[in-house]
Amino acid sequence: MCCKPGGSQRMTGVLGCSCGCCGCGCRPFFRRFISTKEEQEMLEEYSDQLKKELAGAAERIQELKGK
Repeated sequence: MCCKPGGSQRMTGVLGCSCGCCGCGCRPFFRRFISTKEEQEMLEEYSDQLKKELAGAAERIQELKGK
């Protein structure tokens, strides 16, 4: 459900409101053009998140093997 009464009722899985049409402002502003520095920072953060996810998955695999 949208976070503004009378807004869009369309859901997108666990993300919740899929606004853009109701104007409640629950979604971040989408930018089409970002600087090279911003792109690099985003990719570095994405890489860090992937490494953490991989470490977590490896840990869980080890836990399951131990059972």
